[in-house]
Amino acid sequence: MANITAYAYIKGIESLPRKTSIVASLVRERSVADALVILDNTPRRAAKYVKKAIESAKANLLAKGRIDAKTVVIERIVVTSGTRIRRYVPASRGRALPFERISSNIFVEVSGIEKAKVKEEAEKPAKEDK
Repeated sequence: MANITAYAYIKGIESLPRKTSIVASLVRERSVADALVILDNTPRRAAKYVKKAIESAKANLLAKGRIDAKTVVIERIVVTSGTRIRRYVPASRGRALPFERISSNIFVEVSGIEKAKVKEEAEKPAKEDK
């Protein structure tokens, strides 16, 4: 029984990295089941994106092999700054004031314990032809 890890990397989230990292810190180093319940009851827009990333990482882990779904734990969750898009907003007297739309990237790594293999029955005696 070994620990198996999987990850999900979601790019271009329409939320500031500072606001997203606050939500990510709520679920850091928790079990996935607990994290999903916490995110369901978190009234922040970034919670939807963090939940999506965690569910994706969990699905990637369960697709790898025989993993016990109850033992899946969030090992790492990192929020980084994504692309910055420069835009302008009109102002008085014909001016244009610049602002940036900053996106964020979410990296989630989960791990789980592999299920114990069922011992195969002892070698059956070969059937004899009559």
